[in-house]
Amino acid sequence: MEKNIIRDRGAVYCNEGAWDALQEIISEIKPTKVFVLTDEHTQVDCLPYFLEHFHTAHIPIQLTIPAGEIYKTIATCLELWKQLSENGADRKSLLINLGGGVVTDLGGFVACTYQRGIDFINVPTSLLAMVDASVGGKNGVDLGALKNQIGIIHNPRAVIVDTQFLETLPPEQFKSGMSEMIKHGFIHSETYLQQAMAMSQSHTDETSQLIWDSILIKNSIITEDPLEQGLRKTLNYGHTLGHAIESYCLETPSKDSLLHGEAIAIGMILATYISHEQFSFPKEKLEETSAFLLKTFRKVDFSKPEIDEIIKLLIFDKKNTSGKIQFVLLENIGIHRLNCIVPNELIYDAFNFYGKLDKEA
Repeated sequence: MEKNIIRDRGAVYCNEGAWDALQEIISEIKPTKVFVLTDEHTQVDCLPYFLEHFHTAHIPIQLTIPAGEIYKTIATCLELWKQLSENGADRKSLLINLGGGVVTDLGGFVACTYQRGIDFINVPTSLLAMVDASVGGKNGVDLGALKNQIGIIHNPRAVIVDTQFLETLPPEQFKSGMSEMIKHGFIHSETYLQQAMAMSQSHTDETSQLIWDSILIKNSIITEDPLEQGLRKTLNYGHTLGHAIESYCLETPSKDSLLHGEAIAIGMILATYISHEQFSFPKEKLEETSAFLLKTFRKVDFSKPEIDEIIKLLIFDKKNTSGKIQFVLLENIGIHRLNCIVPNELIYDAFNFYGKLDKEA
């Protein structure tokens, strides 16, 4: 059975029929030139598979960027804009972004801004990109260590999801994507949360179905609230502190940098503790989910001065209004509260709770 979400822009095609859909879309838009953007890893691990399934008269012009979040910058965009121009890209050209979240976020931003906008298609190759970047149309780059501060919401022409790409993922990258699926469980339902926590990296029909279900959860939310005026904010569960932690570790030489999912896992433990304290989120579910996340993702030690710096970074969170830091919290799994103000004392308590968790428990 084919798994498709069809709309004018941002249509998502998954597995069976996805590559046929890609050929049909390219035939429909008749691009003057086709460019394919990869990073250094997906160029080696994913581009050959992509080219095997790319059956059109166009020979794609290859663009490659260095791999890693530190290259998700305007400087990288400048180089890509220059390469597009030098290779004769015009407003009828097509950019295909083949990679994880950095490639799809940055490539989408490059496409949206080159000559005031050219068509682009995303082909996510990481689990994180499939379940998080596949729908929603968020494109952008970081501003220094601050995540996604520069960007635009604009859907790609289509998204092509082929779970076969997951065979190329290292285990830690697969787990990073699991973190976003677990987040979808927190904000959607107990049933999906338990399924996401139990999933395996094996390429099975069950895994593919869980990935598709995650895509559907996110799609249902952004269909109702495309511009993030209300419900879509729930997709930021765990991200307010998670992004601050990710940024702090990225810019602090003494700390190991974290994958996005690793930072969000910590952020979800902290947000769930705060939810318990402010809205009586059930203690047994706090303990169960915290134990799972701690077992699945590496634990990071934070000193008091480091927590001070992380809290300072919260002011840059994009959900803030008039300088007030606003959290997404939960009364229970699937029951959310938006625009919550959290005192700093409670944030310190949450870090204290996280620090005392026993990884071996």
